[in-house]
Amino acid sequence: MPTIHALSQSMINKIAAGEVIERPASVIKELVENAIDAGASRIDVFVEQGGADLIRIVDNGCGIAPDQLTLALSPHATSKLADADDLFHIRTFGFRGEALASIAEISQLVLRSRTTENNEGAEIRSEGGTLSEAISCGMPIGTQIEVRNLFFNTPVRRNYMKSTTTEFGHVAEMMIRLALPHPTIHFTLKHNDRTVHDLPPETEPLGRIDKLFGSEVAKQLIFVESRPGGDVHVRGFVSHPNQSRANNRMQYFFLNHRHIKDRALQHALTEAYRGILTVGRFPMAFLELEMKPELFDVNVHPTKMEVRFLDSNRVYSGFLGAIRDKFLSTDLHGRPDAASLRKAFSPIDPNDPRSALSDAKTEEIRQTVLDWTAKQSDGALKSPDEPFGDNLQAGSNTGEQRSQPSGGTSFKPDGGMLSLHKLPDLPSRPVSKPTSTLSAGGRASQSDAANVDRPLAASPCDALERLPERIAYSPQGKLVVQIHDRYLVLETADGLAIVDQHALHERVLYESMKEKMESGRLDSQRLLVPVPVDLSPTETACVLENIPFFEQLGLGVESFGGGTVLISSYPAILGKTPPTEVLLTLVETLLVSGKKMSRSDLMEEMLHRMSCKAAVKAGDRLRADAVSKLIALAEKEANSHHCPHGRPSMLVFSCKELDKMFER
Repeated sequence: MPTIHALSQSMINKIAAGEVIERPASVIKELVENAIDAGASRIDVFVEQGGADLIRIVDNGCGIAPDQLTLALSPHATSKLADADDLFHIRTFGFRGEALASIAEISQLVLRSRTTENNEGAEIRSEGGTLSEAISCGMPIGTQIEVRNLFFNTPVRRNYMKSTTTEFGHVAEMMIRLALPHPTIHFTLKHNDRTVHDLPPETEPLGRIDKLFGSEVAKQLIFVESRPGGDVHVRGFVSHPNQSRANNRMQYFFLNHRHIKDRALQHALTEAYRGILTVGRFPMAFLELEMKPELFDVNVHPTKMEVRFLDSNRVYSGFLGAIRDKFLSTDLHGRPDAASLRKAFSPIDPNDPRSALSDAKTEEIRQTVLDWTAKQSDGALKSPDEPFGDNLQAGSNTGEQRSQPSGGTSFKPDGGMLSLHKLPDLPSRPVSKPTSTLSAGGRASQSDAANVDRPLAASPCDALERLPERIAYSPQGKLVVQIHDRYLVLETADGLAIVDQHALHERVLYESMKEKMESGRLDSQRLLVPVPVDLSPTETACVLENIPFFEQLGLGVESFGGGTVLISSYPAILGKTPPTEVLLTLVETLLVSGKKMSRSDLMEEMLHRMSCKAAVKAGDRLRADAVSKLIALAEKEANSHHCPHGRPSMLVFSCKELDKMFER
């Protein structure tokens, strides 16, 4: 029968080290936090070989008295707690009294310190937990700690350490987490005698972020602060929706200046960006929560990275509300980078051999133009369909046939296909792909030749006659013009905006459907004759299990026996989208993502898909009244700057930015 015996103090310290000290970065966290607690205004960190060989931390804090050096390296010894009640009012970073003893147990450590009351410092050494006598030494006020050969007496732990590059990456990241919430402290970090960070004290809120991540990141951040009062105060910066990352590594949360990890806060941040950030992208965030110590428990894990809130729902709603309130009062329209646009629109250098086309290429382009000309066909203009309110549905446009002057490009007087009298001069490089031209009778004609390099223009007379139907106005009387049957160019008070018509209409429809669904007023259109849809067994089961869910979306479905279901009604806002297509789209979403998503998230996804189906598409030519109506609807929508999937729907250029791009 096994005998119970007490563990040695050395074994206890090694076990504690396994919980607290995972790698060199863990040592730096514990020691730098002690320096901050000591009131240091400057902390210098030196590491060699990623911290495996040497970690040296020097601070100018209050120091440790000579007669307390031995006690400082003893387990569960601390100056930051006096009794059990102090655990509910913790205002320091270290308090458990384990870190120094654990580090001393698994390394060769030298601790030197001097207080303001002493004219000289004192030094003590530890060799794998075996302490030397304290001796006097000369040094400035503060504390210096050297940790050499980490895990030298626990070789299994040392074998788990990664390469020098990887370990130093963790060290550098740890320094960022420590430096960000303490901008008034001067931090330096050196690796193998190379200065990595030199972060002087900052008075500007964005100064430390600018130094660590660069001005391009800092200038795109939005300041966020919750309303005064309440138990949770949120303050910091989040990124503009146009600035995102492929992962969440640039999301930093701090609680009373302590870096923490919390899934609820990450979820709240993601929720705040719902509908204005592209799916699969993550915002940047540098956010600080300030709370009374008695409202949370930091004594949950030895590393103190995880905390437990007394009222997690209040923290979540306060965090989410602060960001959303700021977004509602902020212009989130996209603003393109001026330098990139200047480069894109730079003039062609005729002496650049890359801009010249070979004879073979020129002939290929000519033939493509001829082929495209022979394939022109009539198209239709889009106009509002009044029964569906804010939906924009296909209409028609009629006009008298008119002949064109001879020469250049012309139209047959009898309204036939476009004929070509003379090809225009080809540019030295492709300019743009044609999206449409005009056929006889003033109707729009869509091009189905995707490889044509330059569109053919209708005659000036025809263009002038059709000009009124191409010009629209916003409710404020500002000019709006559709170009390429895809974008709307809108005059603004101080410049112009380029609008993606599909993305904008999609947002308008999404918000309308969401508001109506939440209020129980989502219109459903009854079908005179139910539409039968044949489904696979899996799809049939999915439909029958979710009939109430479909009814919330305005889609009436019932079983007809076997693998057939009947659609008796569908959302009126979807206009001319076939009911079968609507049902299959929703079923696909349920089968692919349904089990991975909450009911609310699934409803959001359904609304996204339905609004995308119903919105006007790129390539739809809109009548002037439809354009005016779309702009008017958008101006009433707070989130019109992005589509529900997070893509920007509008790019804004101020006159100042335009002048700069044109070097005025």
